[in-house]
Amino acid sequence: MFQHSHQQYEGVDFGARDLRYNELINCKFSRCSFAHGSLEEITSSHCRFSDCDFMGSMLNGSIHTDTAFENCRFNGANLFSAKFVECKMTGSDFSGANLDGITIVQGDWSYTNLRHARLARQDLRGVKFYEADLSGADLNKADLRDADLTLVLLSKAKLQGADIRGATLSGVDFKTFEVAGLRMDKEQTILFAMGFGARVG
Repeated sequence: MFQHSHQQYEGVDFGARDLRYNELINCKFSRCSFAHGSLEEITSSHCRFSDCDFMGSMLNGSIHTDTAFENCRFNGANLFSAKFVECKMTGSDFSGANLDGITIVQGDWSYTNLRHARLARQDLRGVKFYEADLSGADLNKADLRDADLTLVLLSKAKLQGADIRGATLSGVDFKTFEVAGLRMDKEQTILFAMGFGARVG
């Protein structure tokens, strides 16, 4: 295992390097490419990745704590059993990524592209998904209590058995997804009714 601490990289191509099992602490990466790279079981702590390319990379089993991935591309990446704890993922694109077994603990996933993501049965309590695109995502039986779902796109998302009690739902269009089996609190039920034109009070 190699440890990298307080390093800064800009425009570096890491795609051909074997970074498996490496430990990154307080490092900064700007416009770097990790495309199709080997990053299995890598760990990062208090790092920042800005406009980096992880397309097709192997990140399975990796663990990230209080790390920022801002406007990064994870298209087709393997994130099987990866763990993100209190991470900032704003603006990142996960199109076609393998998210099976992923663990997301809190954090800011605003403006992310999670279309068709498989997040069934995931514990997503308290995660900030402000204006994220979750269209067509599988959220069956997901725990979304107290999450920030403000202006989230949920068109054709699967939410059977999901729990959204306490979640912020401002600007969510209830007409675009099936709500059968969705667990809501009283305030959300009123919001839902108003979304279909009901007068309350």
